Amino acid sequence: MKTTSAHQNDRKLSLIFLFAATLFTSATLMFVLQPMFGKILLPLLGGSPSVWNTCMVFYQSILFLGYLYAHYLSTALDRQRQILVHAGIILLSLLVLPLALPDNASPPTESNPTWWLLWVLLLAIGLPFFVVSTTAPLLQKWFSQVGHHTSHDPYYLYTASNAGSLLALLSYPFLIEPHIGLENQKFLWSAGYILLGLLIAGCAWIFWRSGNHTVLHDQESQLPAVDSLDIRTRLHWLALAFVPSSLLLGLTNFISTDIASVPLLWIIPLTLYLLSFIIVFSKWNGKTHPWMVKLQPVVLLPFIAYSFIDPAIVPYWLDLVLHLLAFFLAIMVCHGELAKMRPHTRHLTLYYLIMSFAGMLGGMFNTFLAPFIFNGVYEYPIMIIAALLLRPNLKATHKPAWKQLLLDAGFPAALFILGFSIYLFTDSNALGRQLGAIVAALTLLAGLNYAFRFRAVTLALTTAVIILFSFVLHNLRTSTLFQERTFFGVLSVRKSVLIDEQNQPEIYHELFHGTTKHGAQRLPAGLQTIPLTYYSQPGPMGQLFKAYDPDNALWRIGVVGLGAGALACYSKPGQDWVFYEIDPAVVKIAENTDYFSYLEHCAKKYRMRIGDARLSLQNDPEQYFDLLVLDAFSSDAVPTHLLTRQALELYFAKLKPTGILAFHITNRHLALKKVLSDHARNLGLAALIQEFEPQQQIPLVVATDWVVMARHEQTLQRLQESRLGHWQKLPLYFDMRSWTDDFTNIVSVWR
Repeated sequence: MKTTSAHQNDRKLSLIFLFAATLFTSATLMFVLQPMFGKILLPLLGGSPSVWNTCMVFYQSILFLGYLYAHYLSTALDRQRQILVHAGIILLSLLVLPLALPDNASPPTESNPTWWLLWVLLLAIGLPFFVVSTTAPLLQKWFSQVGHHTSHDPYYLYTASNAGSLLALLSYPFLIEPHIGLENQKFLWSAGYILLGLLIAGCAWIFWRSGNHTVLHDQESQLPAVDSLDIRTRLHWLALAFVPSSLLLGLTNFISTDIASVPLLWIIPLTLYLLSFIIVFSKWNGKTHPWMVKLQPVVLLPFIAYSFIDPAIVPYWLDLVLHLLAFFLAIMVCHGELAKMRPHTRHLTLYYLIMSFAGMLGGMFNTFLAPFIFNGVYEYPIMIIAALLLRPNLKATHKPAWKQLLLDAGFPAALFILGFSIYLFTDSNALGRQLGAIVAALTLLAGLNYAFRFRAVTLALTTAVIILFSFVLHNLRTSTLFQERTFFGVLSVRKSVLIDEQNQPEIYHELFHGTTKHGAQRLPAGLQTIPLTYYSQPGPMGQLFKAYDPDNALWRIGVVGLGAGALACYSKPGQDWVFYEIDPAVVKIAENTDYFSYLEHCAKKYRMRIGDARLSLQNDPEQYFDLLVLDAFSSDAVPTHLLTRQALELYFAKLKPTGILAFHITNRHLALKKVLSDHARNLGLAALIQEFEPQQQIPLVVATDWVVMARHEQTLQRLQESRLGHWQKLPLYFDMRSWTDDFTNIVSVWR
C-alpha cells in the first residue's frame, strides 16, 4: 500500500544530503558538547568520577526526553504545528548562547553537590542539548513524509548521525582539545549550533512543502493491522538496546580496572559502539549480520579461555584485543537484530524512543545500581551472558517452549551442580594444589561450548557457569583480603609474599586502585614503620626529609593523596600534617590496622580532609604550609585540573615564601614533567627532578619520579648539594603549550 504523497518518485540527492548533513551536524555538536562542558566544570567541582557519572546520567536523561518530545510532536500534531513548535524551542534555546556557567555558580561545600550540578547543567546547556537530542528521530520522521523514493526506509540516515558522533569522539581529544582553548571552543560550538538551526529550518521548509498532511495521515491510518506492535516486540527492542549500552560502560570500567590503566582507553569501546550503529543501519547489515552471528561463538572460545580462565599467560595488549573483539561481536549481533526489527515509519519515533530509554536504563544501572550491589565490575560478564541470550535461534524447533527451555538449561545446570559440589566438599588447600587441572578442565569446557552455537540459551548459560568458576579460580590464586567498589573505582588490599634479607619468605600487604599500586607495608614488628614503594627512604621523598631534617621539626605539611599512609612515617611530634583524599574508602582502609598501620604507628598529629584537594585548599589559610606534596597522578584518570597554571598559583599561595612543592609524577603512560617544566619557566620557579632507580635490590623499594619546586633556588640548594640522590634541574621543553583551566592536552605528554 502506498504511504507517501505524489512526490514519492522524487530522487534528488540534494534532499538526502540536506537531511544527512543536518543529522551529522547535530550528532557532532552533541558529542563535542559533553567533553567540552565537562572541562568547564572541572576547576569548579574537581576530578571526582561521581561528577562525570552525574553528567552522563543527565545527558542520557535529556536524550530520552528529546526522543519522547519527537515522538509526541510527530504523532500528535500536524506538520505546520510541528514546525512552529520546534522553531519556537530552537529560538528559545538561542538565549543561552554562548555557553557558560550561570553567574555566581558555586557548589555547596558542606553537602552533596549532585542536585546542584544537575540544576547547573539544566540551566547552562539543557535547552541546546535537548534540541540536538530531538534531531535524529524527528528529522527521520519528517524525511519519511517528504516523498523521496527512499522515504519508506529512512533508517539509513541514522548512519550519518552516528558518523557525526564518531567524528566528534575522535576529534575532541586529538584535534580540538590540543589546539583550541575552552573559550574558543564555546564560541565555535555556538556558531555550529546556529548553523544547525539553519539546516533544520531548511529541512522544515522541505517538509512543509512536501504535501498535504491529512492525506498522509489518512494513508498511514489504513496500514494493515499486522503492522501494530505487541508488548513482546517492544520489550525485545528494549533488551537489544539495553544490553549493549550496559556492556559499553561495563567493558570501559573493566579494562581500566583489571587490564590496563591507560588514559583515553575509553575511546576505543565507544568508537566500536558507534561504528556498530553505522554498519547495522547501512545497506551492509544484510551481509554482515549473519557473519557476526557465526563469528561470535568462534571468538568466545579464546576469549573465555584467555581473558577469564587464564589471563596471566597472554600479554595485556592481547587480552585487551580479545575483550574488544568479543565486545564488538556482541553489540554487532544485538544491534544487528535491532536493525532487522526496525518497524514501519509509522512507529519510527517510538522505535527510537525505546532505544533511548534502554540506553538511559543501561547508564543508570552501571552508574548507580552496580556500584552498590557489586564490589567488582561484575556487570560486565553478566552483560556478556545477556548478549548471548539475545542471539537469534539458528535452528527451528517444534517442541513446546517450556520443553525446549528445559533441554537448553539441562547441561549448564548439571555442570553447575557438579562444580559447586566439588567446591563445597573439597578442602580449599586441596583445590589450590590442583589449579593446573582446574584451568585445563575449564578450558576444555570453553572449547566444548562451541558445540552449542546453534542453541542460544545453552551457549549463554554454559558460558555463565564457566565464567563463574573462573572467578572462583581467581580467588584461589590470589589472596585478596578486602575489596570495595566506589564511584572512584575498585580498591583492593592484597596479601603478597617477598623474599626478605635473610632469604626467607615474608608476607606483606599491598593497596591497589584498579591495576595501580598505591602503597605497601611489611608486617614484622620492626619493619612496620618503614615507608616503602614510591616513598622509600633511599628514594626522593626520603632524601628530601633527610636533607631538611635539622629545620623541619615544626613544619606544616600537606599531602594530596593518602594511599596506605606511608608518608606519615616521616612525621615528627611537633609537625602538623594534613591529608587530602577524595575517596573516603581509602581513608577507611589506611586507618584499618588489619590492613595498614602506618597512621597508627607513625602519625603524631594529622588531620584528614575528604574531597577534591583543589577545592579544599582554597579554604585553607594563605602561606600556611612549609611542604605541599601532590601525589595524585599515577593512575589512569589523571586529574588535569591539579596541574594547570592556576592550580600551581594556588599551591604557592598556600606555601610560605620558603615553602617546597613536591610532585609525584611516576606514570606508565604520561611524561608529566613537561607540564611542570613549562610552568616553572613561565612562573619563574626553581625546579629539580629525580628519576630514581634503586642501586641495589631492596625489598619493595621501586623506581619513582619526583619533581620539587620553590620560589627561589636557595630553597632547593640544600637538597641539590646533599648528594643524597641525583637531583638535577628540570629540562626545558619549548614545544609545550601551557596547561591552564582553559586548556589542557593529555596527548601532548603521551610517552
